[in-house]
Amino acid sequence: MRDGQDVVETQEHYKSRWRSIWIMYLTMFLSSVGFSIVIMSVWPYLQKIDPTADASFLGWIIASYSIGQMVASPLFGLWSNHRPRREPLVISTAISVAANCLYAYVHVPHSHNRYYMLAARALVGFGAGNVAVVRSYIAGATSLMERTSTMANTSACQAVGFILGPVFQTCFTLIGEEGITWKLVQLQLNMYTAPVLFAALLGVINIILFFSIFREHQVDDMGRQCKSVSFEGEESNVPDQDAEGNIDHVAVVAINFLFFVILFVFAVFETIATPLTMDMYSWTRKEAVFYNGIILSMVGIESVIVFMVVKMLSKKTGERAILHGGLLIVLVGFFILLPWGKKLPNIQWQEIKNNSIPRTAATEMLMPFWSLQATPLPSNHTVEPVGCPVTQSWCLNTPMIYLAQYISSDILIGLGYPVCNVMSYTLYSKILGPKPQGVYMGWLTASGSGARILGPVFVSQIYTHLGPRWAFSLICGVVVVSLLLLEIVYKRLIAFSVRYGRMQEENC
Repeated sequence: MRDGQDVVETQEHYKSRWRSIWIMYLTMFLSSVGFSIVIMSVWPYLQKIDPTADASFLGWIIASYSIGQMVASPLFGLWSNHRPRREPLVISTAISVAANCLYAYVHVPHSHNRYYMLAARALVGFGAGNVAVVRSYIAGATSLMERTSTMANTSACQAVGFILGPVFQTCFTLIGEEGITWKLVQLQLNMYTAPVLFAALLGVINIILFFSIFREHQVDDMGRQCKSVSFEGEESNVPDQDAEGNIDHVAVVAINFLFFVILFVFAVFETIATPLTMDMYSWTRKEAVFYNGIILSMVGIESVIVFMVVKMLSKKTGERAILHGGLLIVLVGFFILLPWGKKLPNIQWQEIKNNSIPRTAATEMLMPFWSLQATPLPSNHTVEPVGCPVTQSWCLNTPMIYLAQYISSDILIGLGYPVCNVMSYTLYSKILGPKPQGVYMGWLTASGSGARILGPVFVSQIYTHLGPRWAFSLICGVVVVSLLLLEIVYKRLIAFSVRYGRMQEENC
């Protein structure tokens, strides 16, 4: 038997509680795999099923995942506050499974194929709204001492999912573009559909685990068992007076803003990698995707290591200090990216010689930049033009960003981002305390989804038209504002139980 503070937690209850937490880790992993497993193949698959689809529509397909998640997160969070969490978890995962199956069949209709793909990706994102339920469950099933560690593990599982998704996709490319056709059910098993069917299979396994292993548990901030909705034979042993008191909504809004900024700057970082390296180092599209894929994979591995280290570091310094340090590291990372030297990037003069300067329509101004990069070359090009396009007027007077600057920035942002991510979730869950956290976690997830939508738009507007000096200066300014906000609310970012004197503050 394990001793809590005033209540004894049986060994059976302890094991069941942690088995359920591990199921949440798996759910978070599968959610991120569902996003990243097709990200590299969406464009060629879209061109195959609907040759009339243009690059701007690709932008909508990519963004639809985050839009779906942004809409669903508060809804699933509200559902989990009033019903057993198994319900929204099973339904959301089933939606993702069905959406992945729909994606595998978007080639079947005779028309409007692009819209079926758009709906499929939006529904996968809608199903991924269950991350709010996952975070709220973990917050309610762990004590304050366990919280940072479990939140770090959750973020690590999410990061590993983002890393392994493209790896799975790469493995399925061995099937080939034609693959195998099962005419009876009109299923084409190829390099485009196999990844989503694999994701659907993982989702089915996840649903089975929800019914067979997952049990709902809740403990208070000191680790005492409060209730166990799905755990037979256990009753609430702790009165609910710990939930008395009001949540500090100033702190809640502050963390939501900080989290939005953290996700926004990282979305900009991910989105800008390909166009920046193509402009500065005269890389081709293929080289930019390949080299940045390697760099982002290394950043992902770095992030997983940071997630593990931050668990131990937080015990000594506290979450607020680590969040402050993480934001400073991100600030330095983007400050390094500012152009400093005198050497200009190579200019893409070939566009002028061929009289094929692309012109930007008004509707394309809102198009995310990564969709622009997918635009095929004009037919009169035999060699892909490289360098900084002269259509971007800043190329003629903005110094290049040296490769050493870029790599150093990648390392620093890869260090600062995971620190800020984990500390935001951890502080947020502690501020909310024993109150139902579903809706609040839903809003936090929605703010992150909104940031991932706006990040590419920022790149398409600011970087494309004004250049890296303006883009990175504005990012640095936003991070400075976040640091100032953190200083203002620093003393309010404390655990609910500490705020009401039920526990003493220890390295918060």
